[in-house]
Formats: sequence, C-alpha cells, structure tokens
Amino acid sequence: MTQSIINSTIKPFKATAYHNGEFVPVTEQDLLGKWSVVFFYPADFTFVCPTELGDMADHYAKLQSMGVEVYSVSTDTHFTHKAWHDTSDTIKKINFPMLADPTGTISRNFGVMIEEEGLALRGTFVINPEGQVKVAEIHDLGIGRSAQELVRKIQAAQYVATHDGEVCPAKWQPGDETLAPSLDLVGKI
Repeated sequence: MTQSIINSTIKPFKATAYHNGEFVPVTEQDLLGKWSVVFFYPADFTFVCPTELGDMADHYAKLQSMGVEVYSVSTDTHFTHKAWHDTSDTIKKINFPMLADPTGTISRNFGVMIEEEGLALRGTFVINPEGQVKVAEIHDLGIGRSAQELVRKIQAAQYVATHDGEVCPAKWQPGDETLAPSLDLVGKI
C-alpha cells in the first residue's frame, strides 16, 4: 500500500450476502450509522478460515451489544457461502452477513486482494459510523486472528471517539486509565 487506509472513507461497493438463510444485498451505505467490522478471509471450505469465523461467531453477541455489525468477505459467491453454512457445524454458528466478492471489488477497495490467486488476504477493518477506517490489520494466509483482541481494539476505538483529547495506551481495557497527550506529559511515560 502506498497510502494508509486509516481515516480513509470506505469506497462504494455492491454485494450479495448470505445472511439468516437468505440472499440479501449489501452496499457501503449499510455500514454507515454504526460501527462495523469488515473481516476478509481467503476462501470457504478451507482450514484456518473456519477457525476464525467460528471465533468471530462466538464473539458476535458481545460485538452486537457494543453496537457493532460484522461483515465477513471472501471472493467466493453467495451460493458457496450458503453451501458452506449448510454443511459445516462451525459455520452454522454464523449470524452475521457473509458477503460474496467474486469480482474482487471489495477486496481491492481495502487493499487485500491477491491478484494472482483471486483470493483476499486475512484483513480486518474497523469502520466508524461515519464510514472511516479506524483499525486496519492484514495477515498472511497462514496466520489466524483473535476476535477477543478485536473486541478490545473496538472498545478502544469507541472510547477515543467519545472522549476528545484522550488516547488508550498499550493493553488498555475498559475501566483502565487513559492518557491525555500534552506538553507536560512529554518524556514522563
């Protein structure tokens, strides 16, 4: 990437998602007005991907309680998402929209497309209600992610968004002290 995606506004897209037993349209407009996670993975019916999606499904109720919607995305079709959902006990747990990106448009918009393979890298993006990317994390295909750590990052992003002038230090958890950057704080940490 030549330019950081942090604080950029999400680009327009149209997709079909498999969600709650139905095929539904999703656009970038659906992400506005709430916190969102766009969670890219390489492909359905693979190995690390179901462990990550299962972990996200296990944390979905917590994320929803925080006002966050999750959108998983792969370059598979919405038909493939349904077939995977219907045949895998792990994937049956998923209650969030599974977006199909067979043209790679969404994957390219977020800078995670592996052109020569037609797959997306493991990318996680936290988007604020205004449609700006606040967290971006991209992994190589063999490295799985943790939904628990994602929850902590979203809590920090939400805290900073509502507490002007405060920042969250490393390993911050809700209820921990924050920092208020100032001239007096320089060199004191």
